Amino acid sequence: MDTRYRIRMAYEDDWQDAIGLAWRTFLEFEAGEYPEEGVKNFRDFVTDPTLYRLFRKGEYQMFCAFDTAIYREIPSREEGRTVLRERMAGMLTLRNTSHISLLFVDKEYHRRGIGSELVNSAREYLLGEVGCDRMTVNAAPYGIPFYRHMGFRELDGEQKKDGIIYTPMMLFL
Repeated sequence: MDTRYRIRMAYEDDWQDAIGLAWRTFLEFEAGEYPEEGVKNFRDFVTDPTLYRLFRKGEYQMFCAFDTAIYREIPSREEGRTVLRERMAGMLTLRNTSHISLLFVDKEYHRRGIGSELVNSAREYLLGEVGCDRMTVNAAPYGIPFYRHMGFRELDGEQKKDGIIYTPMMLFL
């Protein structure tokens, strides 16, 4: 991966940017494959306050990729101040310890190795910090070729639940 990108565990103030990135990317690349029910259920999932609470408690891990060459001004918690922040290029979340819940890379950053680096960061975390030997994902149709490339294998055929279309996949670490 190009050295202008940095991956790290998310901070609390990364949440809104990451969820916004996930929602925008979902709408652009995946929503067209889903019935209205699936789009609504995905929106409800990413905006559920319970998910944010789990993240704040450390029970829902998030990794973020940042473009270190592009900064933007954001309001500071201190009135009248702004701070410079690197632009978020991608994000990955883990639920139930080792299940990829969300993985999205901003359209502008596709095919630059960011998704692979996010998965590799999660893999290192699971091996080193958690002691897991596998990672799972319910891959959206758009993501299946990527996950295959990363070494994931299908556990079953395509499924549909609550309007969400996915294929269960697993990677032995």
